[in-house]
Amino acid sequence: MDSHEQTSRWAVWSPIFLRLAVGIVFVVAGAGKVFGLGPKSTGGIAGFAGFLAQLGVPAPELFAWIVGLVELVGGILLLVGLLTRYVAVLIAIDMAVATWLVHLPNGFAVVNNGPTGYEYTMTLALIAISLVFSGPGALSLEHALFGRELLPKSRTERPSQQAEA
Repeated sequence: MDSHEQTSRWAVWSPIFLRLAVGIVFVVAGAGKVFGLGPKSTGGIAGFAGFLAQLGVPAPELFAWIVGLVELVGGILLLVGLLTRYVAVLIAIDMAVATWLVHLPNGFAVVNNGPTGYEYTMTLALIAISLVFSGPGALSLEHALFGRELLPKSRTERPSQQAEA
């Protein structure tokens, strides 16, 4: 077994750590937005919709539900490794919009306990994008239920690689 095969053999396990980190963050954030629970509470949908209205977001109650459910349900799906690539796209979009609307004007980092900069949302977006490319990994509900990922493998793989999968 050459070093590339050995690395590839272990690489399928690495997404679990990314999924756990991001999944936990979004379950907590989503619970705060939807139910008003936890340290990330925005006062539930009504409070989060009010925040979105202050930002000038159209249909703030609708978008409060969309964002809250993407974060809560998406976080749960990431934790278990189901629909990972699809959810990761939604999370990346969520974080890109949050960065643009809320965090970008504050600069890169938090300074003196001031408003949060965009380093956090940017990091979450980049982790989500890496999950789009990597998929859920071997330790996932997708693999347990279906023996493979739900989204087909890349078309750039050689036929022999696809036959092995």
